Amino acid sequence: MGWSGALSAWLGRVFPPKPLGRRGEAAPARYLRRRGHKILARGDRLRPGELDLVTLDRRTIVFVEVKTRRSQEAGHPSEAVDATKQRRLTRLAVTFLKRHGLLEHAARFDVVAVTWPEGRRRPTIEHIESAFEAVGEWEFYS
Repeated sequence: MGWSGALSAWLGRVFPPKPLGRRGEAAPARYLRRRGHKILARGDRLRPGELDLVTLDRRTIVFVEVKTRRSQEAGHPSEAVDATKQRRLTRLAVTFLKRHGLLEHAARFDVVAVTWPEGRRRPTIEHIESAFEAVGEWEFYS
């Protein structure tokens, strides 16, 4: 192993890589920002749970659920956003909108699926706009 390999190994011990989930949420934030979204909140903890990302896309508030996987062997990452998760996200969105006095604004739910295989420097990011409609007793009305 040359000096660059030794340095890389030492840096890896001193500054261990961020856990997959944290890296998986930072990459979509950069991705969305480059596409014109303004990041309003990251990892916002509310009483019913946590919102991964809340962005502003033109005049629409976007609640972004990020799902990160090392591979798609167990299915596409977006498949983890099932009906139960959608109800929870709807409840969180309403809580966020009420807290910030934004109930009159248009809102939508996006899913960002991140696949980040071991050893790859960059992930594959798939942005699914309007991935689902608000559901449950907290659904939105237009």
